Amino acid sequence: MRQGHVLLFLIGFFCLCCGKVSHRPIEADVPVPEQDTLRHITLLFAGDLMQHKPQVTAAATAGGYDYTECFRYMKPLIERADVAIANLEVTFGGKPYTGYPTFSAPDDFLKGITEAGFDVLLTSNNHCLDRGKLGLERTLAVLDSCGVPHLGTYRDDVEREQTYPFLLEKNGFRIALLNFTYDTNGIEVTPPNVVNYIDTLQLAADISKAHAMNPDVVIACPHWGIEYKQLPSEDQKELAQWLLDHGVDHVIGGHPHVVQPMEVLSDGRTLAKHLVVFSMGNYVSNMSAVNTDGGAQVMLHLSKYAGVTKLDSCSYSLYWVSKPKDSGHKNYRVYPATVSPDSLNSVEKSLLNRFLTGARRLFSQRNIGIEEKYE
Repeated sequence: MRQGHVLLFLIGFFCLCCGKVSHRPIEADVPVPEQDTLRHITLLFAGDLMQHKPQVTAAATAGGYDYTECFRYMKPLIERADVAIANLEVTFGGKPYTGYPTFSAPDDFLKGITEAGFDVLLTSNNHCLDRGKLGLERTLAVLDSCGVPHLGTYRDDVEREQTYPFLLEKNGFRIALLNFTYDTNGIEVTPPNVVNYIDTLQLAADISKAHAMNPDVVIACPHWGIEYKQLPSEDQKELAQWLLDHGVDHVIGGHPHVVQPMEVLSDGRTLAKHLVVFSMGNYVSNMSAVNTDGGAQVMLHLSKYAGVTKLDSCSYSLYWVSKPKDSGHKNYRVYPATVSPDSLNSVEKSLLNRFLTGARRLFSQRNIGIEEKYE
């Protein structure tokens, strides 16, 4: 029996004991539409799901860990999308649970994530090898045991070949997803495990394979850029253009822990619209430096008619993370920018306004073709 299968058997107790994590099915749930049928789908993308040690401590209960409070206020926004996708920037490497610089979160964090409405998780990022081979494989085992689709890291080449690019089928759409990282903090992957890195030769092959799947759209989710910089690097700009030139339709990136600009570009030849998001920032973390305590989630509205898929519209919504030390609440809370001021104390109001002011200033100056909206 392969080690990964042993892990999967053992991790099964998590879902059996804590209850099967419920999430919306993303496989094809309707017949393939006729060519003259108008179809729609909404895709939500979110930033880094992190667990620093204070977050783990705050979520602790007598019987485990509870993250309901953390996502309660974002859940209605997340669930409005047909499919919600986020970056899992921790491992489920088991005890001892640790934060930065080597993350290993409680398995219950996954329950909180999926109950909040997230459907697909990206695993290729600079922290995916924080617990080495065992951590990578245990993370995949936890995800698999709870039926959570994922992409970016693999037990071996066979698994990658069979499951990547990731093909999402929903509402009569076929959407190919790609995920890859600039680095793994200098930790080398242990064979036969595979991590998707930024390698243009490999990316070209993956994009070609994605198109062979006959998708309606190809979306790349790179983990890239320079931490804490609010403007994209030249490397990010060049890679984004390279991806578009090689057949990717939209680029939704992350990693810098702060938001970076977004832009809708028009293809001069086909007039197709392409969304490029350089960074959505943190979704939940213990970071408190200016610009790191919030982020943006991005919504894409796609339509398909007569075999042609197009980006009808796109938007983003801002959110901010309230910490126990600022709020007096036991747990962390992710609040939408539309949260009632009456729900916050004076410290929270000040920090929320600080984040929103900075993000809105940046976006008003740098964004192209995309606006803030709460759907």
